[in-house]
Amino acid sequence: MKIHHEGYKIIGFSFIALLVLEVVIMNFFPQTLVSNIIAITLGVLVLYFIIRFFRFPFRWLEEDKNAIYAPADGKIVVLEEIDENKYMHDKRIQISIFMSPLNVHVNFYPISGEVVQTDYFAGDKKVAWHPKSSDLNEHSVTIIEDDQQRKVLVKQIAGAMARRIVCIAEQGDKVTQGEELGIIKFGSRVDIILPPNVKINVDLNDKVKAKETILAFFE
Repeated sequence: MKIHHEGYKIIGFSFIALLVLEVVIMNFFPQTLVSNIIAITLGVLVLYFIIRFFRFPFRWLEEDKNAIYAPADGKIVVLEEIDENKYMHDKRIQISIFMSPLNVHVNFYPISGEVVQTDYFAGDKKVAWHPKSSDLNEHSVTIIEDDQQRKVLVKQIAGAMARRIVCIAEQGDKVTQGEELGIIKFGSRVDIILPPNVKINVDLNDKVKAKETILAFFE
């Protein structure tokens, strides 16, 4: 387990802010042993939560060209056939994974291949499980094509609490299944758009783990 580099500044600033707050509380408000213990405990818990949010787990993945791995930790909130008219222009399978603030928020490539397209849309801040958040919220799109011309689209979507989407994918990148795709800060959702003929390996409301749960298999 390590800390994602995107968290260093936030953790540092949070530590300083909490330390200043503790000093102010202890110097300008009535003190008792119990109140001091509560204040310190709350400060430690807040800092622990922030550090835990930016954790980067070590997970081993056995590359499988026919498997499509979950790109994120969380709960499956959408599993349906859609008409994808913006990028693929045909029927596709959409799987949406909601990430609570307690989940790992680093995202990973579900397949190996080449990044053939990236896109970014600055939008709203609706709650991540809102049906229209996929299109209306701030989001980043990455399309990966494997060596058999099979395309998978990964959409990182900001939620009401999210403040920044970090996507490190660039068009033309050669990527490996399980490599880091990016991170979404503080509450979010990831959509994965699959070809219509895949064999789905999960159900609605399943809890999934990036690099461990196989969402579907190519047929």
